[in-house]
Amino acid sequence: MRLHRNLVFATIDTLSSIFNEGKYADKEIAKTLKRDKRWGSRDRSFIAETTYDIVRWKRLYAEIAEVKEPFSRENLFRLFAVWATLRGIKLPDWKQIETTPTRRIKGKFDELSQIRKFRESIPDWLDELGVEELGEEKWTKEIAELNEQAPVILRTNTLKTTKRDLRNQLQEEDIDAKYIQGYPLALELEERANVFKTKAFKDGWFEVQDASSQLVSDFLDVQPGMRIVDTCAGAGGKSLQLAAIMENKGQIIALDIFSNKLKELKRRAKRAGAHNIETRLIDNNKVIKKLHNSADRVLIDAPCSGLGVLSRNPDAKWKLQPEFIKTIQETQADLLDRYSKIMKDDGKMVYATCSILPSENQKQVQAFLQREAGKDFKLVKEKIVLANESGYDGFYMAQLEKSK
Repeated sequence: MRLHRNLVFATIDTLSSIFNEGKYADKEIAKTLKRDKRWGSRDRSFIAETTYDIVRWKRLYAEIAEVKEPFSRENLFRLFAVWATLRGIKLPDWKQIETTPTRRIKGKFDELSQIRKFRESIPDWLDELGVEELGEEKWTKEIAELNEQAPVILRTNTLKTTKRDLRNQLQEEDIDAKYIQGYPLALELEERANVFKTKAFKDGWFEVQDASSQLVSDFLDVQPGMRIVDTCAGAGGKSLQLAAIMENKGQIIALDIFSNKLKELKRRAKRAGAHNIETRLIDNNKVIKKLHNSADRVLIDAPCSGLGVLSRNPDAKWKLQPEFIKTIQETQADLLDRYSKIMKDDGKMVYATCSILPSENQKQVQAFLQREAGKDFKLVKEKIVLANESGYDGFYMAQLEKSK
């Protein structure tokens, strides 16, 4: 591989924003890719994938390069040199790149790879938490899988097409995708591609949604004509899937505390042809109280640590703090207590997270069942999805109903 100065410099600029200014990797990469319209798909892919790689392996590369945060521009070039050396890429004779001791880099890599927190490039506290929650063996497998690049998964929008027709349409646009056993609406791309430029996307034939996330809406057991409340709807991935399952019949009330996310949901719903979704901003307690005892189904896709989706958001490893885990667990308990009141007596509720920690998942549900708010509920079923077993995001979902 021949390295091009403008692409490497763009990567270094992006890394500086992410590491030194605390910017989100996906947003900074998207911003960088708009910098030069002459860049082709390979150029854009180099910037995006190299940036994500160095973000993912920051701790390991920093140890090898012997640099510490905040990273100077010289430090960032040293991180880049480690990345290139470990991939067998010849470094150019640029003044920004020092003479690189290839053998020392590879020797240090072999040495550090014997220690999990360096091998998997994670903070000490996160490694300790993973062991505490999952045990040595399970955590070792799970964090290794979560450091793999996530595949691109599409969810077929059955309001507009079938999975077979979607696959055929993508093939016409030179994008190959395969079926995934056990995921009835999913297609997995054979190679990464910018699917947002396709006619199929513009026509609303699919959404990009991980395979594990697609399981949640089915877990809610909805039927056309029901009244559904999606309490933490965000930009609406699951609301859109529910609308398709319900064939646009019935009502979906999509709630969130962020107006910009609900605005995005409306835009996506219009493209998807989902007409039975009503958005409501939670700007006071009355919004929830008005919905008490009114819904056939309630979905609480709760805010969480996001540890199940590290493969897609590797910078989360460096943004997460131990205090946040405790705070978010308190938030989850509060949401269960308050939003469970929205469900009718004969309804069903699903609590879901994209976390792999039992303390955010099954332990959270068990604690709810012991509290006053949950004393009339029972756990019907739950599903624990680990990345190392499924190959997709780590997820948890529990279906609850009132005890008869």
